Amino acid sequence: MHGRPRKAPKPEEEAASVAKAQKLRALQTQFFSFHHNKIYTKEAVELSAKLLEINPESYTAWNYRKLAVEHYLSQPDCNPDLIKSVLDDELRVVENALRQNFKSYGAWHHRKWVISKGHSSVDNELRLLDKFQKADSRNFHAWNYRRFVAESMKRSEQDELKYTEDMIYKNFSNYSAWHNRSVLLSALFEKKAEGFLSKEKVLPEEYEFIHQAIFTDPDDQSGWFYHLWLLDQTVTTDSPLLASSWPGHGYDVLLVEDRCYNGSAFSPFTALHSDSGSFPIVLYFNQPVGGVSSSTVTVECGFNKNEDLLWKPLSASNSQTARVWVAHLKIPSSDLHSTVEVSVGHSKGIISTRGFEYSDPSMFSFKVHVQPMERGFSQVSVAESISLREENFKIYGTQSEESIINSFNQLSIKNGHESTASNWRSEALAKEIECFRELLSLMDCKIGKLTLARLLMAYDVMSYPFANKLVHSEEVLELYSDLMKLDPTHYQYYKDEHSMVLLQKYKDSVSSAICGPICLRLNNLSLSRMGAFEKLLWVQMLDLSDNELQSIEGLEAMQLLSCLSLRNNKLRSLTALEPLRKLKLLRVLDISYNQIGDHSIDTTRYLCSSPLSHSVGSESNKDETVTSDVALIDNWEAFYIFIDFNLNQLDIVGNTIADEKFKSVLVKIMPKLKQLDGKLLG
Repeated sequence: MHGRPRKAPKPEEEAASVAKAQKLRALQTQFFSFHHNKIYTKEAVELSAKLLEINPESYTAWNYRKLAVEHYLSQPDCNPDLIKSVLDDELRVVENALRQNFKSYGAWHHRKWVISKGHSSVDNELRLLDKFQKADSRNFHAWNYRRFVAESMKRSEQDELKYTEDMIYKNFSNYSAWHNRSVLLSALFEKKAEGFLSKEKVLPEEYEFIHQAIFTDPDDQSGWFYHLWLLDQTVTTDSPLLASSWPGHGYDVLLVEDRCYNGSAFSPFTALHSDSGSFPIVLYFNQPVGGVSSSTVTVECGFNKNEDLLWKPLSASNSQTARVWVAHLKIPSSDLHSTVEVSVGHSKGIISTRGFEYSDPSMFSFKVHVQPMERGFSQVSVAESISLREENFKIYGTQSEESIINSFNQLSIKNGHESTASNWRSEALAKEIECFRELLSLMDCKIGKLTLARLLMAYDVMSYPFANKLVHSEEVLELYSDLMKLDPTHYQYYKDEHSMVLLQKYKDSVSSAICGPICLRLNNLSLSRMGAFEKLLWVQMLDLSDNELQSIEGLEAMQLLSCLSLRNNKLRSLTALEPLRKLKLLRVLDISYNQIGDHSIDTTRYLCSSPLSHSVGSESNKDETVTSDVALIDNWEAFYIFIDFNLNQLDIVGNTIADEKFKSVLVKIMPKLKQLDGKLLG
């Protein structure tokens, strides 16, 4: 069992073990001879049964018996009595093997295979399961097999739900029973079975049920896991929703040839370079979805045809489902003042990864103004020695607090019917908050504090979706700070959650952090994780320096980014920069003083295919002769990451990897690079 120290075997135990091993080797030698020669005599099959009694984990022996069964059932003289006899023998062998090890994967799988043949009675299976579950009520193999048997018997989910309740009352610490209960309830909700049409009636009763387990023994984790599942069921909507977009509803977008401006600001630092002559439309959903296309999303404007738009998912795994989808509108070269209307989900086809359809059609519109380039303006470039130092950042402009808050909230898509549907959810969360405040007043419970923090955050998001601040953010931050001290083993998890709350809270003090309609400073906040991307789609210049970021996953959603500082963080590898490959407008990047090259083994590199394989690089138009360069082959991570970049300015000093040889490789990979570590390139 887990956590039990090993003891040196006694001489008699060691002798018995040696004898068992010798017997096992002899059986295996003879068995493999029968198997390789496809001998399925009675003697051969009985020998495999003896082998499985000693070693139920012999997958080859189980597969051999399957072949033997198929051999017998294919004989011309096969009849119903013979079929029953053969399959009953298999069930007997499985039962004997399970007596040796009732957690044997191979044995349970073989029994399921035999029953699936359809010639054996399943009535005895529940009786057998009762025996095994009395021996170990938490055996997840038995519970998994029970789900199979219940389905085979057409036994109702309601009856099985009652069984889980009985098992839980016998032992509150039955993880498998709680898990099976969540599986059954999920199925009943999906079927909309009688009495389970709405979570509004069922979940409050489940909360009362779980309270009995938690308050009886707060140190037992099984009930807490089920409570976490209930919380997820409470806060997560089945159907996906459009959370935000860029441009936001009512935006004015000013385009000047290959430059794009938000609102009325007009300076080189608000410019969005668009070398391809287009600008992005970004859709951000509350959960991963697929099926976003010109059929399910309609874009009406005077300068683009809807059918010409190609929607792409922004996913690090290159999956066809993602939270974020982007399409690019072509920019006309002539004067234009036009309104663009975007309709999402008015035609069916957008489906979440859980199989639910997008059922709340949304529409937003924005205005596009195209003007000719002003004389002399072409000399200015956002990539000209841009510095994100404190003394330089503030000169880019200021905004009133009201307009800043609007920048955050204007992106949000308001779903009217969901506000009504959320009333019962908010009430359920409020009751849970009260309950766990009471628990924590009686004892100092780590998992209770963690649950309260989750509840408070969920309540704020559910009850005040468009508020300018999180009501309970200070309390949640204090809870995570306490947990980092109380439970150092899970320090990094609490630190990441603390960072997420900080980002959500940051709207309160955003007036001092935003220095223009496009610039956002989130530096020196001890952030270990990024989030709240749905609120940041408008940002073009982002300062994340002097934090503790090890990952920038999710940053690919910020399609307008042209300037990014990740200076002095804890990025450990070049492959950590993977999300930046999706940012086609990025021109200025500062990754100086990280930990790139410090670690001899980069565990993330194996998530990326080699650029020398045929599966990588299809998106770029790189010269095939590049792979013949030995220096590039030796630095394939850099090649893979940077080949799709279109940077003008890069800072990489202060990383172990950043020697002169490596810098020369970067110049080869990115021929358009103008500055490297503050020095102009010839």
